[in-house]
Amino acid sequence: MHGQGAIVSAFIGIGSNLGDPMAMVRGVFEELGGLAHTRVDACSSLYRTAPVGLREQPDFINAVAQIRTALAPRDLLDGLLAIEQLHGRARSTKDAPRTLDLDLLLYDDVVMDEPGISIPHPRMHERAFVLAPLSEIAPDANVPGRGKVSVLLARVGQDGVQRIAGD
Repeated sequence: MHGQGAIVSAFIGIGSNLGDPMAMVRGVFEELGGLAHTRVDACSSLYRTAPVGLREQPDFINAVAQIRTALAPRDLLDGLLAIEQLHGRARSTKDAPRTLDLDLLLYDDVVMDEPGISIPHPRMHERAFVLAPLSEIAPDANVPGRGKVSVLLARVGQDGVQRIAGD
């Protein structure tokens, strides 16, 4: 297990579909760098994606950030939840519209399934809206137990996921 102090690479999925989602996602790139012992290494382009599940809602803007952090996985997740709450995230119903959704996708090569935290994110290998931006910045990243990001993206395809030009 990684304790405080070991620097690891982690990937954060970012999504928003309420208010000004493009500004929200761009702002979060900076806020992630404000977490203790954390710096942002890479940010994907922004992607417009069709909603999954509850379809009667606006499209999402999604992106992925790669960070380097000395925070332990649960401390990092707590930091992500605090950023969500700062922006008024209310966890109401599954797949509901949201001002901000932050997901801890990968934390080095850690595999963890405990109450409140699962790494890698349990459905990321099935979601083009996660894999497309992740593949843009880290196509060779490995999803433990699932394989290489670029291969997973080729498998699910990119229907409903559109890179925003000029971003």
